[in-house]
Amino acid sequence: MSNSPDPRNRPDQGDARGRFRPVRVLTVGVFALAGLIFFTSFNTAKGTNIRTDASLLKLSDLIQERSHKNQELEAANSGTRGDVERLAQRDDGSTKAEDAKLDRLQEASGTKKVSGRAVSVTLDDAPPDATVRLPGYPDPQPDDLVIHQQDLQAVVNALWHGGAKGIKVMDQRLIGTSAVRCVGNTLILQGRVYSPPYKITAVGDPEKLKAAVAASPEIQTYMLYVNAYGLGWKVEDDGAMTLPGYSGTVDLHYAKPVE
Repeated sequence: MSNSPDPRNRPDQGDARGRFRPVRVLTVGVFALAGLIFFTSFNTAKGTNIRTDASLLKLSDLIQERSHKNQELEAANSGTRGDVERLAQRDDGSTKAEDAKLDRLQEASGTKKVSGRAVSVTLDDAPPDATVRLPGYPDPQPDDLVIHQQDLQAVVNALWHGGAKGIKVMDQRLIGTSAVRCVGNTLILQGRVYSPPYKITAVGDPEKLKAAVAASPEIQTYMLYVNAYGLGWKVEDDGAMTLPGYSGTVDLHYAKPVE
């Protein structure tokens, strides 16, 4: 009797190859996909660490960069405007009446310095660990502890209502097209960014200015949060002061004078 196994009991060679072929194809596909992922990752990273966003330009960084750029452009524009005014004063061919009219227009537009007795109002966020100070008030929410756009607008509007001859927010003079806007907990004014505390300075009759601030319903609401949660609030007499003239562009982009 032969010891050779029965050929009928051997596995079919064709079937064996058929069973292993999909496994080999799958293996090749996995390696190909891994190679594609590695290549894509390398091409995306460009030598940087893609596990962190430190290399990405955050929106806040972009805002700060634009703010510094706008400040530089404003300073350059102010210097050029001063040169033009000095040249024009040499001999511009205008009459005294025309010069007086131009002077009044500059004063009304806010491009001319204004001097007089001044009052300043300072607003600030509450401490981050602030708690309720008065009975009957709920625990503060995050929005209760920060300065909002309407708070700044209320102070500016009250000062105008009190007869202010000129107003400065932080270090910028306000004009007719100025917009006080807040993004998050920062103030954006005429292309520049500021963080609290916010100081608003007005030239005019101090008593009338302070009376207008105290009478404002919006500011009275703000004072409830000052007393309940510790928002910052300070009104001061600054004595004699000169506010700078507005030095930015005065071109209207979305409006035009009425004919």
